[in-house]
Amino acid sequence: MNNRVTHILFVCHGNICRSPMAEFVMKDLVAKAECAGAFHIESAATSTEEIGNPVYPPARRKLAEHGIRCDGKTARQMTRSDYDRYDLLVGMDEWNIRNMLRISGGDPQGKIHKLLDFLDDAAPRHGADVADPWYTGNFEATWNDVLDGCKAILQRAVQDGFT
Repeated sequence: MNNRVTHILFVCHGNICRSPMAEFVMKDLVAKAECAGAFHIESAATSTEEIGNPVYPPARRKLAEHGIRCDGKTARQMTRSDYDRYDLLVGMDEWNIRNMLRISGGDPQGKIHKLLDFLDDAAPRHGADVADPWYTGNFEATWNDVLDGCKAILQRAVQDGFT
Protein backbone atom coordinates (compact mmCIF):
# COMPACT_ATOMS: atom_id res chain seq x y z
CA MET A 1 0.00 0.00 0.00
CA ASN A 2 1.25 3.47 -0.78
CA ASN A 3 1.65 6.30 1.74
CA ARG A 4 -1.49 8.04 0.53
CA VAL A 5 -4.63 8.12 2.68
CA THR A 6 -7.65 6.57 0.94
CA HIS A 7 -10.90 8.40 1.70
CA ILE A 8 -14.02 6.18 1.65
CA LEU A 9 -17.62 7.30 2.07
CA PHE A 10 -20.31 4.65 2.61
CA VAL A 11 -23.81 5.77 1.63
CA CYS A 12 -27.34 4.49 2.20
CA HIS A 13 -30.78 6.10 2.32
CA GLY A 14 -30.90 7.33 5.93
CA ASN A 15 -27.36 6.79 7.30
CA ILE A 16 -28.71 5.00 10.39
CA CYS A 17 -28.39 1.29 9.42
CA ARG A 18 -26.37 0.02 6.48
CA SER A 19 -23.87 2.82 5.81
CA PRO A 20 -22.87 3.34 9.45
CA MET A 21 -22.55 -0.42 9.82
CA ALA A 22 -20.18 -0.37 6.82
CA GLU A 23 -18.30 2.65 8.20
CA PHE A 24 -17.60 1.04 11.55
CA VAL A 25 -16.98 -2.46 10.18
CA MET A 26 -14.42 -1.00 7.78
CA LYS A 27 -12.79 1.02 10.56
CA ASP A 28 -12.57 -2.17 12.62
CA LEU A 29 -11.08 -4.17 9.73
CA VAL A 30 -8.40 -1.59 8.94
CA ALA A 31 -7.52 -1.29 12.65
CA LYS A 32 -7.11 -5.06 12.92
CA ALA A 33 -5.02 -5.04 9.73
CA GLU A 34 -2.85 -2.32 11.32
CA CYS A 35 -3.43 0.09 8.46
CA ALA A 36 -6.00 2.48 9.97
CA GLY A 37 -3.73 5.44 9.22
CA ALA A 38 -4.01 4.70 5.51
CA PHE A 39 -7.77 5.31 5.53
CA HIS A 40 -10.29 8.02 6.31
CA ILE A 41 -13.73 6.39 6.53
CA GLU A 42 -17.15 8.02 7.00
CA SER A 43 -20.77 7.45 6.03
CA ALA A 44 -23.69 9.54 4.83
CA ALA A 45 -27.29 9.46 3.62
CA THR A 46 -28.89 10.30 0.31
CA SER A 47 -31.98 11.62 2.10
CA THR A 48 -32.60 14.20 4.81
CA GLU A 49 -35.05 12.04 6.79
CA GLU A 50 -32.70 10.97 9.57
CA ILE A 51 -30.21 13.86 9.69
CA GLY A 52 -28.82 14.23 13.22
CA ASN A 53 -30.23 10.90 14.43
CA PRO A 54 -27.96 8.27 15.96
CA VAL A 55 -27.36 4.80 14.53
CA TYR A 56 -30.59 2.77 14.65
CA PRO A 57 -30.56 0.70 17.90
CA PRO A 58 -30.75 -2.76 16.23
CA ALA A 59 -27.82 -1.79 13.96
CA ARG A 60 -25.89 -0.54 16.99
CA ARG A 61 -26.63 -3.84 18.79
CA LYS A 62 -25.48 -5.89 15.79
CA LEU A 63 -22.18 -4.01 15.71
CA ALA A 64 -21.80 -4.42 19.50
CA GLU A 65 -22.29 -8.19 19.15
CA HIS A 66 -19.02 -8.13 17.21
CA GLY A 67 -17.22 -5.78 19.59
CA ILE A 68 -17.65 -2.71 17.38
CA ARG A 69 -18.76 0.62 18.81
CA CYS A 70 -20.34 3.48 16.90
CA ASP A 71 -20.71 6.02 19.70
CA GLY A 72 -21.33 9.58 18.61
CA LYS A 73 -22.25 8.81 15.01
CA THR A 74 -25.20 10.83 13.74
CA ALA A 75 -26.72 10.82 10.28
CA ARG A 76 -25.63 13.38 7.74
CA GLN A 77 -26.52 13.88 4.10
CA MET A 78 -24.06 13.37 1.26
CA THR A 79 -23.16 16.62 -0.49
CA ARG A 80 -21.89 17.43 -3.94
CA SER A 81 -18.49 18.34 -2.46
CA ASP A 82 -18.16 14.81 -1.04
CA TYR A 83 -17.44 13.61 -4.56
CA ASP A 84 -14.21 15.62 -4.57
CA ARG A 85 -13.33 14.82 -0.94
CA TYR A 86 -13.53 11.01 -1.25
CA ASP A 87 -11.64 8.54 -3.42
CA LEU A 88 -14.39 5.96 -3.21
CA LEU A 89 -18.13 6.47 -2.64
CA VAL A 90 -19.88 3.20 -1.86
CA GLY A 91 -23.65 2.84 -2.07
CA MET A 92 -25.63 -0.01 -0.60
CA ASP A 93 -28.13 -0.51 -3.43
CA GLU A 94 -29.17 0.66 -6.91
CA TRP A 95 -31.50 3.32 -5.50
CA ASN A 96 -28.62 4.78 -3.46
CA ILE A 97 -26.38 4.78 -6.53
CA ARG A 98 -28.97 6.71 -8.57
CA ASN A 99 -29.33 9.28 -5.78
CA MET A 100 -25.56 9.53 -5.32
CA LEU A 101 -25.14 10.24 -9.03
CA ARG A 102 -27.84 12.91 -8.80
CA ILE A 103 -26.25 14.54 -5.75
CA SER A 104 -22.72 14.46 -7.18
CA GLY A 105 -23.76 15.54 -10.67
CA GLY A 106 -22.47 12.31 -12.23
CA ASP A 107 -19.40 10.12 -11.80
CA PRO A 108 -16.75 11.32 -14.26
CA GLN A 109 -13.91 9.74 -12.25
CA GLY A 110 -15.56 6.36 -11.68
CA LYS A 111 -15.61 6.67 -7.88
CA ILE A 112 -19.18 5.51 -7.21
CA HIS A 113 -19.75 1.77 -6.69
CA LYS A 114 -22.13 -0.60 -4.95
CA LEU A 115 -20.61 -2.34 -1.94
CA LEU A 116 -21.18 -5.87 -3.21
CA ASP A 117 -19.58 -5.00 -6.56
CA PHE A 118 -16.28 -5.50 -4.72
CA LEU A 119 -16.95 -9.20 -4.18
CA ASP A 120 -15.22 -11.61 -6.51
CA ASP A 121 -17.00 -11.77 -9.87
CA ALA A 122 -17.81 -15.44 -9.24
CA ALA A 123 -19.33 -14.80 -5.80
CA PRO A 124 -23.09 -15.48 -5.73
CA ARG A 125 -23.85 -12.01 -4.27
CA HIS A 126 -21.47 -10.07 -6.56
CA GLY A 127 -23.28 -6.90 -7.64
CA ALA A 128 -26.32 -7.51 -5.44
CA ASP A 129 -27.92 -4.88 -3.20
CA VAL A 130 -27.01 -4.95 0.50
CA ALA A 131 -30.02 -6.29 2.43
CA ASP A 132 -31.97 -3.38 3.93
CA PRO A 133 -32.78 -4.24 7.56
CA TRP A 134 -35.10 -1.24 7.88
CA TYR A 135 -37.60 -3.23 5.84
CA THR A 136 -36.56 -6.84 6.49
CA GLY A 137 -35.59 -6.61 10.17
CA ASN A 138 -32.80 -9.06 9.29
CA PHE A 139 -29.70 -7.36 10.65
CA GLU A 140 -27.73 -10.61 10.39
CA ALA A 141 -28.11 -10.65 6.58
CA THR A 142 -27.04 -7.00 6.46
CA TRP A 143 -24.07 -7.76 8.72
CA ASN A 144 -22.95 -10.55 6.39
CA ASP A 145 -23.29 -8.36 3.28
CA VAL A 146 -21.45 -5.45 4.91
CA LEU A 147 -18.66 -7.59 6.34
CA ASP A 148 -18.04 -9.40 3.06
CA GLY A 149 -18.12 -6.16 1.06
CA CYS A 150 -15.78 -4.34 3.43
CA LYS A 151 -13.34 -7.26 3.47
CA ALA A 152 -13.32 -7.18 -0.32
CA ILE A 153 -12.63 -3.42 -0.36
CA LEU A 154 -9.76 -3.85 2.09
CA GLN A 155 -8.30 -6.69 0.05
CA ARG A 156 -8.46 -4.62 -3.12
CA ALA A 157 -7.02 -1.57 -1.33
CA VAL A 158 -4.06 -3.60 -0.11
CA GLN A 159 -3.52 -5.07 -3.59
CA ASP A 160 -4.13 -1.94 -5.66
CA GLY A 161 -3.77 0.94 -3.27
CA PHE A 162 -6.75 2.68 -4.99
CA THR A 163 -4.29 4.95 -6.74
